[in-house]
Amino acid sequence: MTEANGAPAEAGPQVRMQVLAQYVRDMSFENMVAQKGLQTADVQPDIQVQVSLDARKRTTEHQYEVISKFKVTSKNKTNGDTLFLLELDYGGIFHIENVPEEQLHPFLLIECPRLLFPFVRRIISDVTRDGGFPPLNIDTVDFLALYRMELARRAEAQKAAQPLAN
Repeated sequence: MTEANGAPAEAGPQVRMQVLAQYVRDMSFENMVAQKGLQTADVQPDIQVQVSLDARKRTTEHQYEVISKFKVTSKNKTNGDTLFLLELDYGGIFHIENVPEEQLHPFLLIECPRLLFPFVRRIISDVTRDGGFPPLNIDTVDFLALYRMELARRAEAQKAAQPLAN
């Protein structure tokens, strides 16, 4: 934007974001093939990835914790047997300033997980490889679409919870 005299308009304060820490909060990997002694000759894996997000304000000013939860299930297409199950809760602690209050929730649940995602992808790849399977490089997650789907789901749940008018 420019002012009437052609000079650039004064922008608001610059958004400041810093990743202070990132960590595995919880992780589980179960290799059903090894546990049950299944044969892998006719395995056609079907992989499902579920993602959920959580964010909360910390007691320190301008600090937030964001948790990305991934549940990766691999089943054999031929008979439905589970091959492996991986659950990963990956967290980040962020220092965030100058984000307007009405934009903070989407910022925490879109931008923060997007920054953490490459690390999540590497962990999932390493764990599946170390667990006896080919390394799994999960597709990039569209956190904006995920956020919009969650808003729509909440709106539907709220609408369903309202009593019917007579």
